[in-house]
Amino acid sequence: MRLLYIDIDTLRADHLGCYGYHRATSPNIDWIARSGTRFDQVYVSDSPCLPSRTALWSGRFGLTTGVVNHGGRRADPFPSGPERGRRSRFALTSWPALLRDAGMTTATVSTFAERHSAFHWYAGFNEVFNLGTDGKETADAVFAAAEGWLTRRGREDDWFLHVHFWDTHTPYRTPRSFGDPFGSELIPQWLDEGVLEEHRTLTGPHSAREITGWTARPSEGGRQPAEASSMADVRAMFDGYDTALAYVDGYVGRLVDLLSQIGVEEDTAILISSDHGENLGELGIYCDHQTADMSTHRVPAILRWPGIEPSMDRRLLYQFDLAAMVAELAGASIPDEWDARADGHRSDLVLSCGAWTVQRAVRFDRWLCISTYHDGYHGFPETMLFDVEADAHEQVDLAESRPDLVGEAAARLAGWWAAAMARAGRGEDPLWTVVAEGGGLYVRGPIEEYLERLVGTGRAEQAKRLAGRRRPVGRVDTGRNSTESHRIVNAPSNPD
Repeated sequence: MRLLYIDIDTLRADHLGCYGYHRATSPNIDWIARSGTRFDQVYVSDSPCLPSRTALWSGRFGLTTGVVNHGGRRADPFPSGPERGRRSRFALTSWPALLRDAGMTTATVSTFAERHSAFHWYAGFNEVFNLGTDGKETADAVFAAAEGWLTRRGREDDWFLHVHFWDTHTPYRTPRSFGDPFGSELIPQWLDEGVLEEHRTLTGPHSAREITGWTARPSEGGRQPAEASSMADVRAMFDGYDTALAYVDGYVGRLVDLLSQIGVEEDTAILISSDHGENLGELGIYCDHQTADMSTHRVPAILRWPGIEPSMDRRLLYQFDLAAMVAELAGASIPDEWDARADGHRSDLVLSCGAWTVQRAVRFDRWLCISTYHDGYHGFPETMLFDVEADAHEQVDLAESRPDLVGEAAARLAGWWAAAMARAGRGEDPLWTVVAEGGGLYVRGPIEEYLERLVGTGRAEQAKRLAGRRRPVGRVDTGRNSTESHRIVNAPSNPD
């Protein structure tokens, strides 16, 4: 068995042609999708990068592994304790370790582990190719390394190769020589002048007036705009992201061509997915991945497996469920400690994020209910509810008008939390540790300079509000030694 996992960082499902996007961003990926299974409703359990990949590799929620942030105590896995042997649990039960135990040679081409000091993520790999460029490399460099490995070893049987492209991560570093393939095409129509005008009143890092973080400082070497002051800037954002996707799609095509050249394409399984998506205006956030919502947590998932007919899979799934499916197809057994399931339909999903905002959300039926415990200075209410089938970009908050659904989401979240905490066997919910430390890594510390910027850019009322509320917005327990499940704050006690 040969398996190629093409991991495209920060890739939104809805910007691929095979998921209905109106621009031709992904002809090669679309071709693979037509010959494989396209999973329509796959979500990362934890975001962004470090929590997401840790969850995928371990088959477990961030609540279980401890990794929910990019810094602080909860950027590292929980220690194993006295039961740890010579090898860690990651070394014994990670996704690559399962594939290796099933007889596959495992290799990765990625700078992720060094970028995030996530060295637990190397567990289970026979070979590691770190370009040493901290995620700043473009697809040509990644392809060159993958090409070398496939040329040397691709004709062998039984291998798993992970190839990680960063191009769709900010600041969208597509070489200028690639041109501007979408400059004359329509941008997504939901983000119009009226929406932009509203967004320019909002606050927080990567908001419309601070796209590159806390300021409007231009990015280095990228196509990401510094500020959305006009629809031309909005176009620059969409064009920058889509051009990066088109650029990496070309190298996806070259990888498939290489498999054909060495005579193994028909016998090689191909998986395409991502660690998370990207807020491209959703919830007032531009060019980043900060929220437990559709734009950040829904990811593409395309699996072409020899002998399996093309199909569409609309089940509600976590991304690590795909890892379990692939492991079983490759002949591996799923450890009991995994939260992932290789079969079945989930009635709901719980989505967590903790590096910018601190949120948990429940995705069920056509609904997404988001609970915010630290708003990352975006001014989010404690509870938001969206009909994501009718309102894919989350523009109409229904929380006040549908207390019945908020209550249902609260009950689902409470049930998940109690079960997950029992399986984890710890008294600490790592997300509450992030709250107690002052929020996600990127919003910690003094914000006086940002408050001055808000005043200077006509947002004095917002500055006053932020200055008066420096604590988390949600009433949450730290989770230490607590046996109570947390709830969506402000959920009605007697929903209609």
